Amino acid sequence: MVSDAFARSHGERWLAIVPMKRHSERVPGKNVRRLAGEPLFFWILQTLSRVDAIGRIVVDTDGEEIATAVRQRFDVDVSMRPEALRGDFVPTNDLIRHVMLQFPRHSSVLQTHATNPLLRPGTVADAIRQFEAQEVFDSLFSVTRLQTRLYDVNGMPVNHDPARLIRTQDLSPLFEENSNLYLFTRDSFAQTASRIGRRPLLFEISKLEALDIDEESDFLLAETLMSSAALTPITPSAV
Repeated sequence: MVSDAFARSHGERWLAIVPMKRHSERVPGKNVRRLAGEPLFFWILQTLSRVDAIGRIVVDTDGEEIATAVRQRFDVDVSMRPEALRGDFVPTNDLIRHVMLQFPRHSSVLQTHATNPLLRPGTVADAIRQFEAQEVFDSLFSVTRLQTRLYDVNGMPVNHDPARLIRTQDLSPLFEENSNLYLFTRDSFAQTASRIGRRPLLFEISKLEALDIDEESDFLLAETLMSSAALTPITPSAV
């Protein structure tokens, strides 16, 4: 296996991992539910298939119906989870490790979710370019900028002084991990057992593009956004 430094400098193609579990507590069957005429998983798999830097896409799942639906539409690998990795409380890092062990040739790994239907190929490609262009950071994760007045559970201000009401656009921004995109190396994962390493690069994605399908209202919002001129989904094609 080549070293992470060599892989980064020579543009090794990336391994993309997309976990898709069968059970969803808040939105039943959401990974195969129709969004803009296609199953939810369609949008992220089509996005990844249009990123030249990605050499292999692996769908990790515990559902035979998901595996069948994915294979009917895409030429990707499907990894069925063993019994020990099934259920609602298995950490994502454990699922990533299981897939990485099956595909040891790739030193550069990307992980995303089927619940990110608005993530664009150009955004993924840009994140990869930024990560590969530097040697300081060992991982990258996507974030959404927050520039609003925030409080903790005890009602204490987090990022502002209530006695000094400066404009929200002048507040120091905070960043929310939006679960859209994670980039890391095999070495980094081995050191931390996590998709986020010790020296992560924060990659900002706009609030609309970073929409994560987590509740029923998110489906409605995604349908609305995908029908707008600004965020019209990529036309489905034979892939």
